[in-house]
Amino acid sequence: MRGGETVKTIHVLFTSVGRRVELLRAFRRAYAELGLRGNIIAVDVDPLAPALQEADRPYIVPPLSEPSYIPALVEICRRERVHLIFPLIDPDIPVLARHRRQLEATGARVVVVSEEAAAVAADKWRTYEFFRRWNIPTPRCWLPEHIHPADLEYPIFIKPRFGSAGRQAFKVRNRRELEFFIDYVPEPILQEYLPGPEITSDVICDFEGNVLAVVSRQRIEVRWGEVAKGKTVYDPEILRHCVAVAKALNAIGPITVQCMLRDGRPCFTEINARFGGGVPLGIAAGVPAPRWFLALAAGLPIEVPPLGAYRVGLYLTRFDDSFFLTEEDYARVASCRV
Repeated sequence: MRGGETVKTIHVLFTSVGRRVELLRAFRRAYAELGLRGNIIAVDVDPLAPALQEADRPYIVPPLSEPSYIPALVEICRRERVHLIFPLIDPDIPVLARHRRQLEATGARVVVVSEEAAAVAADKWRTYEFFRRWNIPTPRCWLPEHIHPADLEYPIFIKPRFGSAGRQAFKVRNRRELEFFIDYVPEPILQEYLPGPEITSDVICDFEGNVLAVVSRQRIEVRWGEVAKGKTVYDPEILRHCVAVAKALNAIGPITVQCMLRDGRPCFTEINARFGGGVPLGIAAGVPAPRWFLALAAGLPIEVPPLGAYRVGLYLTRFDDSFFLTEEDYARVASCRV
């Protein structure tokens, strides 16, 4: 960290904050619990992104696809003396990993997996190959060029190879639907259909790649690709495989690992190398990841319980809340451009 000294002021930057108000509030509580000072810096392309209202320093940045995006982040990191950077959506991850050196030259730490690991997580076909290579149970998958529609057992599942947030993912019941969805879904991948339930595990690693915690939660209801209702569960087989995934990826920071159950046994399907949308449930269950990351950045000791030691059977149910902005409020946020 800056100058090699213990830092008592920690500034954290979140990219593409969108609706992640709960996560920013969890970090704000962690600051208070640790007695640390610092600003929460949030960036997004949309002045009406709700989580910008929760930040101490909101910024409007160019779209991720524009060449000016990384220079804008670099400028914000220098201006705000950022210590930690966390991505909050999947498309940001490979970009931050690819530009790690440039961002970390400002004194910040990019809390994201390596460029190679980011590529594995972003590409669902490579994720499937990764699971098979490391003997992680996974449903069978095919690319369109690998299959003959008449030979498939229906139903199957189809989704974009490079998609996120559950967009354009469909259950396919017959050959006619398959022919339609292969044309409709961009760069599709086909997957053996599993009835579930679906279990998402938050895997929290420190900055050196040590696994601090795994907390698993069953997704009961999903809205806009994010859990709306869920509950914490514990399965030693899921925990064991999640630790193996994190170690094989050399993961740092938070990742989420998804699986579907088949006859009570997990089949792993996806990796998201970031805080999952349902991480507030894991925090409430006894895995205080924001507090750990702030403490580690400040050079403070952390107390980590044994793996699997969290509250099981804790339910999450979400509702919408609102921020109200005047024209002046909107103009103020919209003007925070780099």
